[in-house]
Amino acid sequence: AHAAGVVFPPALAAVSLGIFGHRGFSARIGRNETFNHAGNATAAAIAGGAAYLFGPTVVFYLLALMSAASLVSILAIPGQVIDHELARGLAGREQAEGSRVKQPAGFAILLTCRPLLVFAVCVTLFHLSNAAMLPLVGQKLALQDKNLGTSLMSACIVAAQIVMVPMAMLVGARADRWGHRRFFLAALAILPVRGALYTFSDQPAWLVGVQLLDGIGAGIFGAIFPVIVADLMRDTGRFNVAQGAVITAQSIGAALSTSLAGMVVVKASYSAAFLTLGGVAALGLLICAVALPETRGSADPASATLGGQTGRLPEMKNADRAA
Repeated sequence: AHAAGVVFPPALAAVSLGIFGHRGFSARIGRNETFNHAGNATAAAIAGGAAYLFGPTVVFYLLALMSAASLVSILAIPGQVIDHELARGLAGREQAEGSRVKQPAGFAILLTCRPLLVFAVCVTLFHLSNAAMLPLVGQKLALQDKNLGTSLMSACIVAAQIVMVPMAMLVGARADRWGHRRFFLAALAILPVRGALYTFSDQPAWLVGVQLLDGIGAGIFGAIFPVIVADLMRDTGRFNVAQGAVITAQSIGAALSTSLAGMVVVKASYSAAFLTLGGVAALGLLICAVALPETRGSADPASATLGGQTGRLPEMKNADRAA
C-alpha cells in the first residue's frame, strides 16, 4: 500500500505534464489535488458510515471497489494524448518540430542543480517537522479520553482533508500569478505556528482545531511540490527522476520525525516535542527564504547548477546562481 501510495502521485504528475504542458501544469495539479483531498474525505466518511452499519470488514471491500474505479478512470485516458517527451521534462512534440530533439541531461543534474538540492533539504525538513505532529496529537487525545481518542483522530484527519481542498484550489488558481516559492514558504511557515499553538492547551477541541492548520500546510505542499520540481527540471528530461529523488529525501525526513519526537517526549515533554518540530520547520523556512529562488518561469533549470556550469533561470538574481 505504501509503495503504491509513493508511486501514484509522481506518475499522475508526469501524465498531467505530458498532457497539459508547463503552461497548464499548475492549474492541472491544483485540480488533481482538489479532487484527491475531496475523495479522501468522502472515502473516509463513507467508510466510517459503512463500518458503523455493516461492520469493519466491509471497508476492505469498499476500498477494493474504489481502487477498481481508479483503474477504470486511468484506462480511460487515451495514450496518444500524452506527450511522453514533455512528460519527462523535455520539449514537447510541437516545440521539437523543425529543430533537433534535445537529449536528456545526465543524472548528475540531480547533484549539480543547486535549487533542487535546496528544495530537497527544505522538503526533508518539512516532513521531519510535520510527520510526527498528528501522532503526537493522537497520543495527547488518548491521554484525555481513551474512548474518544480514536474518534477524535478520525475527525482530525477528515477535517484536515476538507481544509486541503480549498488550499489546493488556491494553488492551482494563483500559483503562476503569486509565485511558486511564496506558496512553498507559506506551507513551511504554518508548521512553527502549529507547533507553538499545540502547547497552549490540552483540551480536545483546541487540539482538533489546531490540527486544521495541517490542512493548510499539507494542502499547499501537495499541490506546489510537483510544480516546483517541474520548474527546476524543465528541458532536462529528468523531471520524474528528480521527483523520485526528492520524494526519497521526503521519506527520510518523515521516517526520522517520529523518532525525534518520541525521544524529546521521553526526555522532556509533549510541549517540548511540538516546539522542537516547529523549530525544524522554522529552519526549513529560513533556508528556503535565503537560498531558494523563485522557480516560476524557469526556462533552463540547469542555470543554477553547481560548479560554474552555464544556463539561466530568468527570475533569479546573480546572487542566486551557483557559486
